[in-house]
Amino acid sequence: MTTALPKYEVPLAKRDFQNVRTTAYTHTEADHLPYGNHNALGGRLHAATGAVRRAEYTPRAVAVNEDVADYRRASYSGPALEKFSLKETKTTKLVKTKQGTKKVVVTRKPQIGSAAADWSRWPAGTVFRLISTGQVYRVDDYGWALAGRNTIDLYMPSRSTMNSWGAREENIQILQWGDPNESLRLLQAHQGYRHIRRMVLELQGQDAAAASLE
Repeated sequence: MTTALPKYEVPLAKRDFQNVRTTAYTHTEADHLPYGNHNALGGRLHAATGAVRRAEYTPRAVAVNEDVADYRRASYSGPALEKFSLKETKTTKLVKTKQGTKKVVVTRKPQIGSAAADWSRWPAGTVFRLISTGQVYRVDDYGWALAGRNTIDLYMPSRSTMNSWGAREENIQILQWGDPNESLRLLQAHQGYRHIRRMVLELQGQDAAAASLE
């Protein structure tokens, strides 16, 4: 028996700020075991650096509309915002040696996490930030249940963190859009899979055909 594709959803408007449904997955789930700890681009899956309390909000020159107003309310509510950056940070710590103690400079750079999504909505390489936590993710994976859906699946390092996340509505900020033409090139060779065929059709501008595919 052939499993039906998930119910098709009309794509979200392509904006720098979006409200999306997020779920979570990990490499030890049964449907991901054949791929191990690897993404659809052939690289390794990465978990995002631990969350900060709030992401810093930087105002941008965008049209004033209801979506932006909603975003600002979500961003400024709650505790004071904390700064978040993808730049390396350097801290100094004392290390004991045979000769005594010495100062060592430790360099840290936040880890960008892996995310799976429909590449016709968020092309491979799209980088985004969760407003609620400040964590940054890059779309480098896709999945059957995501084709034709406005859902992003966040990679978690363990089943416990995956289950803890569950499913949440999240405000995200797109930091960099991926290239839809490159996504189309990568997917075209695998159209024997219906979820990939659906993404290809949508990338080609054939939304009605993508919606009717079951």
